[in-house]
Amino acid sequence: MAHELGTAILRGDFQPGLSLPREAELMERFGVSRTVLREALRTLTSKGLIESRPKVGTRVRAKDAWNLLDADMLDWYSRVTPPLQFALKLQEMREMIEPYAAALAAGNHEARTRERLTRAHQAMADAQNVDEWVRADLDFHLCVLAACSNELLIPLGALIERTLEGQLRLNAKRAEVYNASLAEHSAVFEAIIARDAGAARRAMADLLGVTRGRIEG
Repeated sequence: MAHELGTAILRGDFQPGLSLPREAELMERFGVSRTVLREALRTLTSKGLIESRPKVGTRVRAKDAWNLLDADMLDWYSRVTPPLQFALKLQEMREMIEPYAAALAAGNHEARTRERLTRAHQAMADAQNVDEWVRADLDFHLCVLAACSNELLIPLGALIERTLEGQLRLNAKRAEVYNASLAEHSAVFEAIIARDAGAARRAMADLLGVTRGRIEG
């Protein structure tokens, strides 16, 4: 219920600043009980989509109050935003964070995170199809964030994991071969293992440049 109503709001079915229909109408529209509806409304309130006030009712909040840095919200938003527009917004976010994260990983990785990154890189090299490649590719980027040794960056991976997987899958299908960017990933990996922060930053920027080219192409 929260997914359906939240998606409807993000899609623009209910405009910011306006009140939602009365509970009876929403219950009929979505075919749910009052208990289910109220629980869904509480969920959407916690995500910044709506607010309830006495004598006013439940209203859709302004877009700048929406907590899009929420795994559910980001997933819902990706489903109602034009695909190219969303892909570019996610790409901009990655370009701001991942090159610096690669540099941090080069300087801060420990034995545990180095081993995990090595396994992810090897899985990419061993991938035999798109599904195996995408799983390994996603794990590789999450491992880079983990190798930063910054506990504030690790939740970022969990946040974007679902939407990033979709983007990686699309990029793999757009390439001539699914593992076309293996060399760029290897450059990132080798720079991190060598503890060369500058090279790691540049290699990740180059890799994301390839990704942007596929999105825009």
